[in-house]
This record gives sequence, structure tokens and C-alpha cells, in this order.
Amino acid sequence: MSKSIIITGGAGFIGSHVVRLFVNNYPEYKIINLDALTYAGNLENLRDIESAPNYVFEKADILDKDVIEALFKKHEVTDVIHLAAESHVDRSILSPLDFVYTNIIGTVNLLNAAKECWKGDYANHRFHHVSTDEVFGTLGDTGFFTETTPYSPNSPYSASKAGSDHFVRAYGETYGLGYVITNCSNNYGPNHFPEKLIPLFINNIIHNKPLPVYGKGDNTRDWLFVIDHARAIDTVFHNGKNHDSYNVGGFNEWKNIDLVKLLCKLMDEKLGRTPGTSEALISYVKDRPGHDLRYAIDASRINKELGWKPSVTFEEGLSKTIDWYLSNETWLKNVTSGAYQNYYETQYADR
Repeated sequence: MSKSIIITGGAGFIGSHVVRLFVNNYPEYKIINLDALTYAGNLENLRDIESAPNYVFEKADILDKDVIEALFKKHEVTDVIHLAAESHVDRSILSPLDFVYTNIIGTVNLLNAAKECWKGDYANHRFHHVSTDEVFGTLGDTGFFTETTPYSPNSPYSASKAGSDHFVRAYGETYGLGYVITNCSNNYGPNHFPEKLIPLFINNIIHNKPLPVYGKGDNTRDWLFVIDHARAIDTVFHNGKNHDSYNVGGFNEWKNIDLVKLLCKLMDEKLGRTPGTSEALISYVKDRPGHDLRYAIDASRINKELGWKPSVTFEEGLSKTIDWYLSNETWLKNVTSGAYQNYYETQYADR
């Protein structure tokens, strides 16, 4: 096989879509899905490709330095696509150290393993680090984040991701390690663990539970369909300029309250409920500390240089997302009950 690629966090929301794309589109590559299977990692996301001849799953924690180094040698790893991360801002406020360990120390462990494994031949290898637009801080009513926007993180989560970005760049400049970085906007779509806004609210509407909106719902985000993000990662991994970064966004912005009201409208239509039923579930709650007002990505560079652009509008993507959750109630039930965690033991205990 021409490449042996470790994809970290490959059982998670974004990672599972990236793993599937690479397994299906590049049969000549060996794809190693490395995931610790924490609460957000779910191998049920990859049932359809788990028997593919070019796919291997390795349960491991990127904090385990010795195990990571051994896996690089075992699989003769040629490249890394690094998605493993603690990613929920609210959790980072409650437990910042978890984010420091996973997002910074874990990333450095991978960088060290890559540096040793590829020693003397960095030009033929690539470390693709997947990051977030939150490292740039917050915007006012106008303007966009570009690849040259100074970092100004405002939460423990974004600070930990900013730190990991800097370490990737430092290893590139200090040791010559080949890398690319992508900073993406908010992802949504199938297989998303229901702690983030869209899947949480879909699940709550199904069960007639309150929809807690921070503050007045004025916070604005750019939204990116997860399958489009996987395509962008594929594009940058193969064609991006070495030692550079690319912003990936959906070319749209939505205030949280407007998004929630659209979601409520679509859910009422799809569930056959009286218009306004779901919107009545909205409740306004105290805003979280350090809540950035607005994120907006200028993704023109990846479009102009590499030809990538979103395949769906937000309205189309949101409708597809709702349809997926309504058609996969067993998945949603398992992930909210914790039953999905038994899947690993059932499928892999004797392997």
C-alpha cells in the first residue's frame, strides 16, 4: 500500500466521516483508526466499513506515549490526520486540565512519534492537524477570520487547541516535520454526539424537553456540514501547501436563536406536529463564561487555491441531518443511554 495513515479520533463525529471517505476512496491506503473510545467515540458509526481490507482499528489513548510510538512502528505509519481532541467548551470550563492533557500533551506525543518514525525523510510525510476557528477569539458585527488572523483564544478549550496548533508549527519549523493545519467552523451532521447544539436540540424536541438557549441567542456561528468538512480534509491532505494552514467554513452565518427557530420549524414539519409546538420548548438560560459573540470564517483561500466549496446550503444540510436522526433512532437511543460503549467489546474483544 502506498500510504499507511493513522487517523486519530476516527470513531468520533468528524473522524468517522473522514475514516469512511479515506477507506472507500483510497483502497491502496492502509487506514488505521486510532481512538480511545471515550464518551464521544462510537464504533457503530463505522459498521459499514469495519471489514474493509484496508481498515484497522486500534484502541489507544494519545496520552500513552509508549503505545503511540509502538503503533507507529507496527503499522509503519507514513502520515497522520489528527482529529482526536476534547472539544466541548462547557466541559473545558468545568475541567480545563483534561483539555490540556489531551489537546496539547496528546498532540506532542503524536508529533514526537512522527518525528522519530520519519527521521531524515520528512519531505515524504505529512502531519495534518485539524483545529478550530475558536483559536482566533471573537469578532464584532463585521469582519472574518482569515489564515493570518492573530490567535486570541477565550476559553480553556480554544486555548488548548491554540497550543496544539503552535506545537505543530514549531515541529515544522524546528525539525522540518511536514504539516498542514485546517481551522474549521462549527460542524453539524449525522453521527454527532448529542451534547452540541443541533443534535442535542433534535433529541430534546423528539422527547419534548426544554431547548436551553444561552443569553438572548445572539451569538453567531458559521456552520459546516460534516461531510463537506471530510472532503476538505481530503483536499488539503493531498493538495495543501506544506507548512501552511487553511480555513474551512460553510460560507454562511446564523444567530443561534434563528438557527434554533429554523430547527424547530423543520422538526414540527417532519414530526407532523402543529407549527410552533417545538418553538414553545425554547428556554433562555444564563450565558456561559467567556462566550464568544461571533465566529465567521473566510474560506476563500481553500476555494481559490484547491477548488473546495460546500456541497449544500445550511438549510439543505440541516434537513438532511434531521432526517438522519429520525431514521436512526436506535443509534440515538444507544448513544444517549451509553449502550454504544458495549459495541467495542462485542466486536473486538476476541480480535
